[in-house]
Formats: sequence, C-alpha cells, structure tokens
Amino acid sequence: MLFALLLFAQDGTGGGPPRGGLGSLLFPLLLIAPVFYLLIIRPMKRQEQERKTLLGGMKKNDKVITSGSLIDIVAAIKDKEDEVTLKVDESSNVRLRVTKSSIVRIIQPEEAGKEQKEGGA
Repeated sequence: MLFALLLFAQDGTGGGPPRGGLGSLLFPLLLIAPVFYLLIIRPMKRQEQERKTLLGGMKKNDKVITSGSLIDIVAAIKDKEDEVTLKVDESSNVRLRVTKSSIVRIIQPEEAGKEQKEGGA
C-alpha cells in the first residue's frame, strides 16, 4: 500500500512520478540485504549447525546441562523419539526423560574435574 502511494505521489509541480523513480527505492534495500544476511541469518545458521553437532555427539555417560539448569548424566538416548533419559541421582536411581532440545551443553571431563574441585574446596 505504501509502495503504491510512493509511486503515484505527486511532488507539487503538477504530477508525474517522484524524482528518482523506482531505482531510488530499491537502492537502499539492495544495501540492507547483504548486511541483514551477514548479521542475522549467517550466525543463526552457524549456531544451529553447532547445536546439531553437539546433540549428535552426545553419548551414554556424558555429563550434560539442561535448559532447566540441571546437571545430569546421560543414561540412554532414543534417536527415533528425540528423547534422552538422564540419571539424576545414582543412589536412588532417579531418572528423567527429556527431549534432546532441552540439552544445552555437554560438560567435558576436564570441566567436570574442575567443578568437583571447586565444590569440595
């Protein structure tokens, strides 16, 4: 609607198209498109790819952090159902079933060692 108004707007001299025409409208859009791609679309694609590799590399007995801030150990992975079973407490055999999308991060073994040292000190 706004585009049609701009095309048929009069500049006060008695009619005719606005100065510059359609090219003056498309030029800023052509400048904005690559910037939009570089700042928004490309980082989102890269982040999604990193997430897929994270979830694809997850295996049994990995220590993970969920979106609810729980730190658990992976007990089982069901790829067909997009589901992961987590061990919450070994002594009482408590387990949670969550979707893979709720896994935020896999804690590497060296990170787990640091975490235990800090907790004990």
